[in-house]
Amino acid sequence: MSDIILLGPPGAGKGTQARRLVEERGLVQLSTGDMLREARSSGTEMGRRVAEVMDRGNLVTDDIVIGLIEERLAASKAAGFIFDGFPRTLAQADALGALLKRAGRHLDAVIEMRVDDEALVRRITGRFTCGNCGEVYHDLTRPTARPGICDACGSTDLRRRADDNEESLRTRLLEYYKNTAPLIGYYYALGKLRPVDGLDGVDAVAAAIAAILDAPPAAGKGPLDATAETH
Repeated sequence: MSDIILLGPPGAGKGTQARRLVEERGLVQLSTGDMLREARSSGTEMGRRVAEVMDRGNLVTDDIVIGLIEERLAASKAAGFIFDGFPRTLAQADALGALLKRAGRHLDAVIEMRVDDEALVRRITGRFTCGNCGEVYHDLTRPTARPGICDACGSTDLRRRADDNEESLRTRLLEYYKNTAPLIGYYYALGKLRPVDGLDGVDAVAAAIAAILDAPPAAGKGPLDATAETH
């Protein structure tokens, strides 16, 4: 059983690695955004609470998000979970730790996908995708064989995200570091933080994550791990 958190700035490749973990290890990706959208249309009591908050234009409270996660953990027999987009604050990290303890689970690793900001800017600002099949390309490192035509499906519907520009990306990076820096220290102190090179090749990053998850349990213990187990 592997319950993990993937941390990393926009463009670090969290989504790609999460999909591989789902396919190769049978983990379930818990995206708070997806869960909120599903809950809103579910017709359940929790779904009605979510809809009421969102319809008022307010942010969904931590207790609602934790409730959704708790429901999903209880309903699934998955080998483990990938927490995507949660936690974002120290209070949420505390709440998630308490939830996992109630569920008889524990966090195996917090994988921090580290990047060099300048290299990340170059990666993201040159990125474009096929609107038909989702294939990803890059101006410098992976252009299409024929300009304007997708190699995979032949579509000419090639798109760039509106926020894949340098100014927007640097703003998103600043917000990420402001919000995430406390979490990095928090999980480092608990002996859970495991860094990988987020700008390495996809297969190399996947291999690094696999090595972390396959390490003997004792290798994941940190100086405050006992605190983590009883937090």
